[in-house]
Amino acid sequence: MYFSVMEKEQSARQQKISRVLQQEIASLLQEALRMGAVKNLLVSVTKVRVTSDLSIAKVYLSIFPAQEAKSCITALSSNSHQLRYDLAQRMRNQLRKIPELNFYLDDSLEYIDQIDRELKQGTNPFSNPESLESRQKK
Repeated sequence: MYFSVMEKEQSARQQKISRVLQQEIASLLQEALRMGAVKNLLVSVTKVRVTSDLSIAKVYLSIFPAQEAKSCITALSSNSHQLRYDLAQRMRNQLRKIPELNFYLDDSLEYIDQIDRELKQGTNPFSNPESLESRQKK
């Protein structure tokens, strides 16, 4: 019962705002990478989840190469106010208030790659769940 309250589905309005935010944040990040002449870094916005009161947006990013992920998330989190301001300038006719942006690493592609590597080695990662450390509950 408790989990069903926590895992509540987003309303149609939340989903629509999430999609628009995802597109705009991705566009802003691409422009920032291009303007900063950053090479060999790929950042994708995989998902955006907005709270029911539209005050907080959880932005999930997939970053390649994975070694740069932690520093990239840290940099984005420290510059989230500037990103929020830039987002507000772009979306001033669509949203009255831009939600606070919280950035998280989406490591699902790395997790899939890890399973694939173990399967190619001949081991079954599902029979030995300790080998899949990144997805263990903490």
